[in-house]
Amino acid sequence: MSDLIFRKDGTAQGVAKQRLIESLAKPDKRIVYDPYAENFVLGAGIIKLMGHKLSVWLTKKFTPGFHEHLISRTRFIDDLIEKCAANKVEQYVILGAGYDSRAHRLKLPSRVKIFEVDQSEVQEKKRSKLPDDIPNTENVTYVSIDFNHQSIKDQLLNAGFGQNKSTVFTLEGVSQYITKEALTSTLNELAALTQNSNATFFMSYVNRLLREDPKSCFGKGYLKAEKKAVLIQNLAAKSGEPWISLYSAEEIEDLLSQNEFSLTENKTLADLNSEYFTPIGRTIPENHIFKLEHFVVAQSKSL
Repeated sequence: MSDLIFRKDGTAQGVAKQRLIESLAKPDKRIVYDPYAENFVLGAGIIKLMGHKLSVWLTKKFTPGFHEHLISRTRFIDDLIEKCAANKVEQYVILGAGYDSRAHRLKLPSRVKIFEVDQSEVQEKKRSKLPDDIPNTENVTYVSIDFNHQSIKDQLLNAGFGQNKSTVFTLEGVSQYITKEALTSTLNELAALTQNSNATFFMSYVNRLLREDPKSCFGKGYLKAEKKAVLIQNLAAKSGEPWISLYSAEEIEDLLSQNEFSLTENKTLADLNSEYFTPIGRTIPENHIFKLEHFVVAQSKSL
């Protein structure tokens, strides 16, 4: 896997910023809560002073639905991990962990061993920002990797990964930044790791229609959808993290199948609106729906 996406923390910090903003909402009105997000965000104090409503309003001025999209992705994965834990999964592997805080903010059973996989410099930066009293540190194993020269499979095995234990893997917000060959290689390694066990795999991907038919990646009536599609991609490129790999649903399903995974869910914010936002009185209007990235869950077919 290419290491380009792991050289900077702009993306990881941006996602943590949205978790921080959402955590400022009232308990009965928020989708996710992350008490550690502020440790990773520049200007966190200013965001906290502005509060949830103003911060979300400012985000909408840039791109309506962007904040809701990212926190729905966070919540979707949170729910998946908690469901897997309830079903007695034994291992949780976070690929390209960045500033992920699920190991500490989700109340996972002590029997779940967590592996955070990333470059050593990224991990050192993250650990330097974590509070000393953060919970569940004893269950976290940091797996350092040079993606250009080392195998995910070998590094996990060297860190104590059990090939006969049930595992959930997450690859969040990464596939668009790496080559399709790198994603294929990663899935090849996961298939080899889990050929004798049950595995659940989450990944997100950006729909290739964003470039072919941008309007289809936003809700009906979304203002200037084509310009927003270009703006989002240009901003990623200017930050040094360009989107280089976009996919169709068929490509993803085929790729998973070739690596012994069966697709079970493929959702966007459009699907999660009624599940997460409507119940707390925050239904997102159709013309603010942001659905260019898909959230996918697959199960291993090996057993």
